[in-house]
Amino acid sequence: MEEVIGSIPLGSTIHFPPFEQTGRSPRGRRAPDLLGLVLSVFGAAATIVGPAPARADQLPALASSARQDSPQSLIADLRNRIVQSDSATAVLERWCAEYGLAGEARLVALREQGADKPLSGEQRARLGLGPDERVRYRHVRLACGDRVLSEADNWYVPARLTPEMNAALDGSDAPFGRVVRPLAPVRRVVAAQSLVLPATLSPGTPLLRVDALLLTGAGAPFCEVVETYLGAALPGVGP
Repeated sequence: MEEVIGSIPLGSTIHFPPFEQTGRSPRGRRAPDLLGLVLSVFGAAATIVGPAPARADQLPALASSARQDSPQSLIADLRNRIVQSDSATAVLERWCAEYGLAGEARLVALREQGADKPLSGEQRARLGLGPDERVRYRHVRLACGDRVLSEADNWYVPARLTPEMNAALDGSDAPFGRVVRPLAPVRRVVAAQSLVLPATLSPGTPLLRVDALLLTGAGAPFCEVVETYLGAALPGVGP
């Protein structure tokens, strides 16, 4: 029997329609489009099920009840939040706080020094790069406390960031989303893939993968990121 997450088969990939760059901000109409796409493809049953966001006074009860939630429902909830949000950093910090995954729910980017990975032709086209325009690559593991919640391949155009942002990306452990927050970034999800789970989950088990393009509030692309979310993001899976 085929395993599913929220009526979406595990191992499936949803590709999202291209964003038409009009010079206007896409903010405010992106999330309804994403939900409409999922519902139109998979039917009303495709609504992703998971624990609803909780108020601060509900967090202890939520953390306790999470132990009874299946990994599939938790992954579905995490994926739903990621594809609807403009900041994966904010989603993961909120997730870490809700489920009590660390003493302080603050994300840190553990950088891999000297890493490099070329862009594909499709990625260069999405970023609107000229033939000689420079791109920088940053590979990080995003940790909350002693849990590595995700890994990310990040390609960004330094000329489209401020000098202060470039310096922070080169010399600090700040997550990319926190550094570029002054740009009022908007995320356009290119594809989201739920991965087939093994019988036993470990902290390093890949759960889902999201490819997203980041644009300024005015609609100019400046970064593409491929994120892989890991088993340590689930309560009950040890760090």
